[in-house]
Amino acid sequence: MVNGAVEEIAGNCLAVRVRMLGRAVTSLYDHALEEHGVGIAQVNLLAALGKMGPSSPARIGEVLQLERSTVSRNLSLLMKHGWVEAVSANAKGVREVALTASGRKKLGTVMPAWRRAQREAADLLGAGGVAAVRDLAVSVGLSPGGQ
Repeated sequence: MVNGAVEEIAGNCLAVRVRMLGRAVTSLYDHALEEHGVGIAQVNLLAALGKMGPSSPARIGEVLQLERSTVSRNLSLLMKHGWVEAVSANAKGVREVALTASGRKKLGTVMPAWRRAQREAADLLGAGGVAAVRDLAVSVGLSPGGQ
């Protein structure tokens, strides 16, 4: 019984395959962006803020499907560099953050590296894989471009 469970999970688990694929693609982007001192998580957060406008950390987490601690850690890094600023706060902490002019400039600076990683990811996945990823994201309601 246990061997059957091991074989079934090891051979068929969708979660592990999706996570491994995500790590492989993330690694492509992070490698391309490392010369700019950011990773794809920070670039996506900057882009989300640029699209959304001033937002609470909780809202950013909802849109990007991130845990509170991940949002907090990345926002702290981005604020330290001046790419994001707190636009409102209270005794409990930051209520809303916004992309700064410096953050917009940073996005422009990383675009050649991001585009290179985008091409590499598309090559890795193939045209069918790219279409499948986009279609699956939309079908399960995970379309970050539609923030």
